[in-house]
Parts: sequence; structure tokens; C-alpha cells
Amino acid sequence: MTSAHTEQPWQLSRRRRLGTLLRFPAGMAIMSWNYLWRICALHRSETAGDSSDLPPVVPAELLDRRSKRLEDGVGPMLHRRFSVLIEGSDVGPQQLMSSVMADLNQAAPRGAAVFDKTAGRPGTVRTGDEYRVRMPGPWDGPVRVLHQDASSFRFGTLQGHLEAGQIEFRARDEGELLSFEIEAWSRAGDRLADVLYCRLRVSKEIQFNMWVHFCLRAADISGGRPRGGVTIDTRVVPADGCREVPVA
Repeated sequence: MTSAHTEQPWQLSRRRRLGTLLRFPAGMAIMSWNYLWRICALHRSETAGDSSDLPPVVPAELLDRRSKRLEDGVGPMLHRRFSVLIEGSDVGPQQLMSSVMADLNQAAPRGAAVFDKTAGRPGTVRTGDEYRVRMPGPWDGPVRVLHQDASSFRFGTLQGHLEAGQIEFRARDEGELLSFEIEAWSRAGDRLADVLYCRLRVSKEIQFNMWVHFCLRAADISGGRPRGGVTIDTRVVPADGCREVPVA
């Protein structure tokens, strides 16, 4: 018989949550240091969002009791798009994404984030694979690959993650330039995370710095260099609008 107090494998225990909070200052220090020493123009904007900002619907075949959908979260949703234009690249969109998907850790901030595959065949990103993103802060959480093709892939959060939502990584040609983008639809996973995410805003800045770094590393991996820095557009959707639109 299973005890009523037994933790399920995908649940974040109190001990794990406490450890996350204790590691939070270290995560802030690492990300803040990277931010202060980054020589790159950052173009930020924040505006009000609406229903057009909602994420893609989670495919039915990849939806189960471990899924943590947008409506499972708390507070407003941030729809953020991080984009960088790359000049002088040695590769095209599919080649760049093939390299990124072969080893996600080569684009992640060293010492601050590690992508561990926990389900699926070793190697490149595939639909249905699962990862745990380990960070010295609140973004240590499990995700599942909801979509993958030659030039993009998208994660969805699972139970135990301190966020609820999705995030997509993609590349495409932009005239003579190469474009790399990260698009995130995320809200706090519970009320404790909401305090860190929206009220104190520190978790929001950790996410900001991580994905800016990822964009710049993608430029390095392509063999090119950023043109004009990184653009970050944020649209804020109120909590009462954070529900996925059903498939017609």
C-alpha cells in the first residue's frame, strides 16, 4: 500500500523546494555577473497582451497527468520573444538548429544551467523526450518536448516545475542574415513562485539573462556575430486570460 504522504516521482518535495530557495542567491549572483559583463546592446519593451498571445495547444498525445499547462499556473502570463539577427554565419537555419539540438548545454550559461535528458534516446532533441533543466535558482524543473522539426523545437512544463507554460527555440533565414529566436509563454507555477516571479521580479530577470545568453551563444555556434544586439519583447497577459484556446 502506498502511504498518503509518499511523494510521486514528478512532484517537487518540500526539501527540494527549500534547496531551490537556498540556491537562489547563488543563481542571482551568477546571472547578475554575466549581465554586468555582457557587452551587447539589449532592446527591451513591455506592453499589455491579450488572447492572441496564448501558446500553441499541447498535442493530445503528449498530454497526461504529469503535464503542467498554462492554466495550472498562478498570476499573469509573460509572452516573451528573444531574437537576434546574425551576420557572417557559416551555416543555415537547419544546420544551426541541428547543432543546438545535438547538445543543448553548449548554448546554456556555463555554471548556471544544465540540460539533463531524463527520457528518450541519447542524442538530439526529439518529440516526446524529457529533460530536467538544473539551475542554481528557481528554474530547476522538468520539461517535455512537444514539437520538433528541422528548424525548431518546443518544450512544455511538467509537474514539479516552478513555471507553467511553453518555450520554443527556432531559426530562420532573414534575407542575407540568420535569425535565431526564443519565444516563451510562462507564468508562475504556484503562489510561492508568483512571489519570486512577479512580485519580487527576480526570477523574471534570471529567465531574461539565461535566454539572452542562449541567443548570443547561438550566434557563436553559427560562426557569425550579432547585428544590433538582442531584442526582447514582452507582453503581459492578465491571469483571467491565461487559458489555452481549444482546438476547433
